[in-house]
Amino acid sequence: MRTKRIIVLFGVALTMYCVVLGRLFVTASNREYGQTATEQTITTLSLSPQRGDFFDRNGNNLTGYGTEYYALSIPAEGSYTRLFSYVSYREQALLYQRRNATTPFLIRVSTDLTDQGIYTYTRTGRYWPIPIAEHLLGYLDGEGNGVSGLELACNTLLTDGEGNDYVQCITNASGQLMDAQPPQLTLSGEQGEGVMLTLDLGIQRACEAIAKETIQNGCILVMERRTGRILASVSLPAFDPENIAASIQANDTSLLNRPLCAFNVGSVFKPVMAALALERDLGWFTWECTGSTEINGHVYHCAGNTAHGLVNLDAALAESCNCYFIQLGQILGGNAIQEIAERFGFGQAQSLAEGLNSSAGNLPDANTLHNKGQLAGISFGQGELLATPLQIASMMNSIANDGVFLEPSVLVGACTSDGTRVIDPTDPAGKRTVISESVAGRLQGMLRRVVTEGTGKAAAEVYGGAAGKTGTAQTGRFAEDGSEIMDLWFAGWYPQEEPDYTILVLQDTTTGTSFSCAEIFARVCQALYWMENS
Repeated sequence: MRTKRIIVLFGVALTMYCVVLGRLFVTASNREYGQTATEQTITTLSLSPQRGDFFDRNGNNLTGYGTEYYALSIPAEGSYTRLFSYVSYREQALLYQRRNATTPFLIRVSTDLTDQGIYTYTRTGRYWPIPIAEHLLGYLDGEGNGVSGLELACNTLLTDGEGNDYVQCITNASGQLMDAQPPQLTLSGEQGEGVMLTLDLGIQRACEAIAKETIQNGCILVMERRTGRILASVSLPAFDPENIAASIQANDTSLLNRPLCAFNVGSVFKPVMAALALERDLGWFTWECTGSTEINGHVYHCAGNTAHGLVNLDAALAESCNCYFIQLGQILGGNAIQEIAERFGFGQAQSLAEGLNSSAGNLPDANTLHNKGQLAGISFGQGELLATPLQIASMMNSIANDGVFLEPSVLVGACTSDGTRVIDPTDPAGKRTVISESVAGRLQGMLRRVVTEGTGKAAAEVYGGAAGKTGTAQTGRFAEDGSEIMDLWFAGWYPQEEPDYTILVLQDTTTGTSFSCAEIFARVCQALYWMENS
């Protein structure tokens, strides 16, 4: 009996052994299992997508310059210590977070570290050593995706290439490279499409140089008068798209794209008032300016309390007489002022690309303007009125363009990756008539007089002449020394007859400047002249 039990137990044990042996055989011979085991030792690291580039209207590169380097950080090889001094502030945080990682990873470094025994891979850089139009173009995050500006608005198009370049590493269980198995770089990615902009590289760089010498806070816009295309867009303070953290820490408003932000307007709004007066046949209206005027118990002043004497519409615009326009506004009424301002685009956001829009600013509604004080304020560009530099430039361009408003544009369209050919042009800019050609013609003459005889004389000494309007806007804010903070403007066109360009200059949040906006405008005109005639 006992022997029989031993035989049974032996048979059961033998059967189980055979089952286990069979399972091992099946597992060892199964290719899928083998492939899975192999894959567990392979780490695949994708390099950031090869973004398409931005080009100016002539096909010149605005991005895609130089070389970027990516180093392979390998666990347990002292990578944190070896790489720390070669990474930017942004990557230092990433390197610290992953200092105890158990798998290799790629991190951007400042130079090629191959001679130090560190695997390094090169890519085409994104930004020029001196970035261009950085506020309009925007910047990328650590993964190479657009965060702001056109980099964000055009992100899908710029990253529409197929596949990514990648590095494959064969590692052991500790994440270290296997002997005799160096990382393999596979170039399988295709660059995304390019985007051609209306910017002109030469004009943009010239305006940036002028702004750097003359403006602390502000912007310069240059618009092609016949098309509404933006040829230059400069905003100051500038920022480094490779070091956004510095601007955030400085808290210096350098990340604001000022052409799309709303500011107090001031007298640069007076051409709109003049256009309405001409439409209502009130060009004859005159006023005896004593330097101040009272409306609804509040006293308003001309700049410096200057008494302009007896002035008509032409003289009041040339001398920027606040008292005249306040009295004119009381005659015209809030409904009419609000309606014509809407025609010129005030109170409405403007779109430069899907997802890239300007502020709408603030245009007081008709009910608000029933208040005589509010009506007085908007009549010389003050009160609750706020507008963007883009809106002011578009308004002035409409006058220069014989009364036709052109929606501003910055995109020519998608283009080949080398910028040689547009493959998907954007729709032409919308246009509408906002004032008659005869009214525009009268205004053009008045705005020439502003430069030749009035407050804009600093813009007079340019070849071919110019026209435009100054503006000094009170903000209701004061500096520590009691000085009032102002927003200063000049908007106009060049040359005086048959203009090619509409130009806007803003200096915001200032108590005093070294250069007037009219002087800066004149420098831009001179630069345009020499570029055309060199």
